[in-house]
Amino acid sequence: MGAGVRKTDRTILHIDCNAFYASVECLRHPELKGKPVAVGGEAEKRHGIILAKNQLAKECGVKTGEALWQARQKCPDLVILPPDYARYIRFSRLCRDIYEDYSPQVESFGLDECWVDVSNTPKLAKLGPTMLAHEIRMRVKEQVGITVSVGVSYNKIFAKLGSDFRKPDAVTVFDRESMREKVWPLDASEMLYVGRATERKLRTFGIRTIGELATTPVDYLQRWFGKWGLLLHCFANGLDSSPVAKIGEESIIKSIGNSTTTPRDLVSEEDCSVVYWMLCESVAARLREGGFRCSTVQISLRSSDLLCFERQMKLPEPSCLASELHAAAMRLTRENYSWARPLRSIGVRGTELVPESAPEQLCLFGDGERRERCLRLEKTMDSLRRRYGHAALSRAAVLCDPTLTNIDAKNDHTIHPVGWLKAGQSVH
Repeated sequence: MGAGVRKTDRTILHIDCNAFYASVECLRHPELKGKPVAVGGEAEKRHGIILAKNQLAKECGVKTGEALWQARQKCPDLVILPPDYARYIRFSRLCRDIYEDYSPQVESFGLDECWVDVSNTPKLAKLGPTMLAHEIRMRVKEQVGITVSVGVSYNKIFAKLGSDFRKPDAVTVFDRESMREKVWPLDASEMLYVGRATERKLRTFGIRTIGELATTPVDYLQRWFGKWGLLLHCFANGLDSSPVAKIGEESIIKSIGNSTTTPRDLVSEEDCSVVYWMLCESVAARLREGGFRCSTVQISLRSSDLLCFERQMKLPEPSCLASELHAAAMRLTRENYSWARPLRSIGVRGTELVPESAPEQLCLFGDGERRERCLRLEKTMDSLRRRYGHAALSRAAVLCDPTLTNIDAKNDHTIHPVGWLKAGQSVH
């Protein structure tokens, strides 16, 4: 099996395509070789952030997620190209085809990352985990034309940590024997699912490294973070036993949502209402397409100075009606947002999904007939839009301000695979 890996241990790879979007664009535009390149959203629609950048842009200080104007200040020669998601999906499939030659257990984590459990592949016994990872890395480079970084470990969390540890075009092994020496000195923020909010909270308790997190009494972590504290303790100690999903296994859908960065700042409840109608119609239509109703509505708001805010509420009855999702979103906004700052982007999500066919507990004082009429009406709207296009039918409310409503929230957004633990779980 190779040095440092026990026979009883799994061998899991995490393969991360380096600067994926930018790498694909550089293949498409060979004339850009030797130039700093980034992929960014549309500045005129205020989706103007850096989505990916190549190594030269990175060396100039360009960061993923920053505004286009900030990136151009750091790198005046930066070439910014618009995203082409259809092309990225095709390249993602080409990479997966290679991974699937080695194992039936290949689990996507977004378009550019995959876990691969190679524990039972014949080549593992022949090559060992490190050489096997290098073979896959070289095949991707030669056959697809992009580079990948590969993390090798006995669990998914440390494999992911390994692929992030050294980039680009590298292999990093974190085995059980060297775990304390190599992994524990790293910042806790390097570990998957330790976001900025969790990192800040850990620091208030004097926990800065993965090792300090691993050796903190689990009772303390549970008191500070609830159930999530138990998971953090397990992850830091290498106790993750979650399997890599098999090819063809579908992830359970836990939520359906849409969000948008608006063409101008939202400065009132009336502005929010207009955009919520578009988002709620999109979410409701997708719920109906999937045969679901949602029991909870969640809103996400981001202010003009990029502060984020989320709230959610339980619905009286599970719903797939845009009108009921809109009413819940407006209530959450009205009761929880003070308008001290304008809003730059908003989102709506339906969670705690139940099958549309599930038995429904009717409300004694509710208006079941009215809800049935609304459902028939919205299903008719779905049918007309499928046949004649989204713009064929609009609510009068969204005509109040054309600058806010010139989008098709349902069809203009590419829905990417939702990563492991991301769906339905929000950690702060």
